[in-house]
Amino acid sequence: MSDEKDEKLEKEKETPETEALPPEDDDTSDDTSDDTSEDTSDDTSEDTSAKAEAPAKKGRRRRRGSAETTTSAKREAVAAPRDAEGRVSVRAQAKYVRCAPRKARLVVDHIRGKSVDDARAILGATPRSASRDVLKLLDSAVANAENNHELVADELKVAKVFVDEGPTLKRFQPRAQGRATRIRKRTSHMTILLTTKEDA
Repeated sequence: MSDEKDEKLEKEKETPETEALPPEDDDTSDDTSDDTSEDTSDDTSEDTSAKAEAPAKKGRRRRRGSAETTTSAKREAVAAPRDAEGRVSVRAQAKYVRCAPRKARLVVDHIRGKSVDDARAILGATPRSASRDVLKLLDSAVANAENNHELVADELKVAKVFVDEGPTLKRFQPRAQGRATRIRKRTSHMTILLTTKEDA
């Protein structure tokens, strides 16, 4: 058994050497030399391009960023939407804000009809927690007007602002003698519509 294993090992060692030898036929070497000489220029160019791309592919693949996916041409501004009366109206909405609608309405009543600069000053000085959410929504509406419709922030004013009631989260608080009382955590849907001062 050991002799047979030794013979098999020797045969396996010899086979790679015999396969690596090139063919010795002179006729085939002459025929293939003409065909390969034309294709080698294309192959070498592909090899060099593959080598040039190889360093870029090393390591972790990264996702294509937004700057790479978008075209170089600037996005055209869309005409600002208009309401039924023909006035320009740019809209922003914040949904499911964790603030009671009754408390948020006390804040938005202060900025209705004011210019954007005045509304920002009022919201910055209002000592209510809902004023932070309303200020972020106002900034979002101004950004929509500037980026999407090429309007100027200084020429805008708050045409409409309102707060609708969102879904209420029900929670329970333990009380004395094994009882439980319901806690209603209310949410709000806030909406701001901006218009230009000339249209107002």
